[in-house]
Amino acid sequence: MKIKTLIVDDEPHAIEIIQKYIKDFSQVELVATCNNAVQAFQILQQNQIDLIFLDIKMPGLLGTDLIRTLKTPPKIIFTTAYQDYALEGFDLNAVDYLLKPIPFDRFLKAMDKVFDLYKLQHQKIGFPSHLPETKGDDFMYLRVERKTLKINVNDIYWMESLKDYIKITLKDKVLISKQKIGVLEELLPSDKFIRIHRSFMVATDKIESYHAYAIGILGKELPIGRNYKAECKKRLTQAS
Repeated sequence: MKIKTLIVDDEPHAIEIIQKYIKDFSQVELVATCNNAVQAFQILQQNQIDLIFLDIKMPGLLGTDLIRTLKTPPKIIFTTAYQDYALEGFDLNAVDYLLKPIPFDRFLKAMDKVFDLYKLQHQKIGFPSHLPETKGDDFMYLRVERKTLKINVNDIYWMESLKDYIKITLKDKVLISKQKIGVLEELLPSDKFIRIHRSFMVATDKIESYHAYAIGILGKELPIGRNYKAECKKRLTQAS
């Protein structure tokens, strides 16, 4: 199956660059291009679109506002020259956020994320419907692919929501399970974990640094969502 794609940008050169990059991926089918959000909305109503490369600052309707009008938006990769929109992009559950001019290696990383998500959604694996089990505060059982794994809660660094799946980062490996981040938030000990974003929950004792907009952990920066700032500030201030 092809990943049906739409490019939306008011700069013709930006569209040309993405078109050129896409040609290297046989899995991707470019359905259409357009130069404003209103045209994009019409194309989305008339076509199946799996992935949209979306500029944010365009005449008329912003790209972020377009996504808010959609009940079931496709996967989104925001493309923009303005870094100020990054947090808003993550709040809209974007796959990635690319700053112009977009180098090919950065584009490749974004596509790698898309392919990972696409594979997960189309795997024919018989996941059980039951919820993960927790055993006290020390470990939990979680379904990963065809096996139920025992996971030591103290080994978890952070968790990232991938829509219907969750990616759990441990020190030496990453696990992916068909589960909602909200379910794990309820099950895991609240004194050991903190929700920092719609898509991220981290282990408080693994936090290496933090500022107003992000948390540093394992050498990476994870965004703090607008709606989680107050609670994060309170918890992190108490911890320090």
